[in-house]
Amino acid sequence: MIFIERVFVLKTPTMRLKRFLLRYFPPGIALEYIQGGKTKTKMLGLSSLSTRTNVNELAATIAADEPLVTPSVVPQLVESLCKLQTKLSDASNHWFHNSKTLKTHLLPLTNVAFDKQGKRCLTGSYDRTCKVWDTDSGKELCTLKGHKNVVYAVTFNSPFDDKILTGSFDKTACLWSAETGECYSTLWGHTAEVVAVQFNLQCHLVGTSSMDSTAKLFNIATGQEVATLHGHTGEVIALKFSDDGNQIITGSFDHSIGVWDTRTAKRVGILNGHLQEISNCLFNHDGSLIASSSMDKTAKVWDQRTFSSLATITGHNDEVLDIAFDYKGHQLATASTDATACIWDVHSDFKLLAKMKGHKEEVSKSCGSSASDCIARQNSSSVECRHWELYPDTRWTYR
Repeated sequence: MIFIERVFVLKTPTMRLKRFLLRYFPPGIALEYIQGGKTKTKMLGLSSLSTRTNVNELAATIAADEPLVTPSVVPQLVESLCKLQTKLSDASNHWFHNSKTLKTHLLPLTNVAFDKQGKRCLTGSYDRTCKVWDTDSGKELCTLKGHKNVVYAVTFNSPFDDKILTGSFDKTACLWSAETGECYSTLWGHTAEVVAVQFNLQCHLVGTSSMDSTAKLFNIATGQEVATLHGHTGEVIALKFSDDGNQIITGSFDHSIGVWDTRTAKRVGILNGHLQEISNCLFNHDGSLIASSSMDKTAKVWDQRTFSSLATITGHNDEVLDIAFDYKGHQLATASTDATACIWDVHSDFKLLAKMKGHKEEVSKSCGSSASDCIARQNSSSVECRHWELYPDTRWTYR
């Protein structure tokens, strides 16, 4: 369970710390505070946190650097860090077991996503809906209806998880309440299918990408377009924000990955090397690495600072359709048309750690949740989603 500690501390006449929010994937703490009558959020990344970290020393360092963290709330901060550290310990040395199969939609699935606790799962479908599920019981919690065509992209706004963003073939994205299923706003502007969506961690911007060869940034509060990212010569089918929200990467059918500054809407880098269309791209937990997958049957790992390729991952017999980092950013999951998902070591030697089998057709999506120690794999040509849980051992296997 996520630990949320509410604290009310007057640091200055205009700033008041409201609460801590824990983020398990990747490890971090969000400081929610009030300034000038408005609620704001500051994310503290904890990429260096490990099971051997002295949490008292880390808390002291954070308090020394962060004006919002006063001596009176340091004990709550230490307790929160201990919660994160315990989760890191619980998640190590596990192996996968097929927990349950969700019979989800009338038509094939397009996408799946977990909330930060791993307690809820989203599924998008060709039936024009997005469903919210309880991952423990497999019970459907609500159905989001309103799109006029395929719901292709779905995501929560972690670390809050009170909103959901969906992207559709009807050329729009929709912002929803995760609790009631109410549609807050519809985001217009694309001239073709919207195929990828994401919140930034500060939860004031959302990004969308489309088959119209552009990506767009929208203001969450107003629903208004902030910027359009032009530069790709092919469809833009993937995008991800960096943790600090200052960069966004886009993957395109033009075989490249673009790196953009969200403050200026300018492209600051381009990653070339794949021989065919990009299927996905993402940052690791601390933003030092970028991973990409491609129809050329490979995945690549890139240095974010130099934009150079560190490794090309080969081993699948067909197109690599999706990728996902683990909570530490040390392992990478790949999903492929060859009906398998693989786990790779990207921290040292880029070796294959495990191959998960079970689907009879292509595996089009792979996403992990460190909070519930599970991974969901989706078969795009069926109406099922397999939910894999981790059990203590030294192996990664499927039973």
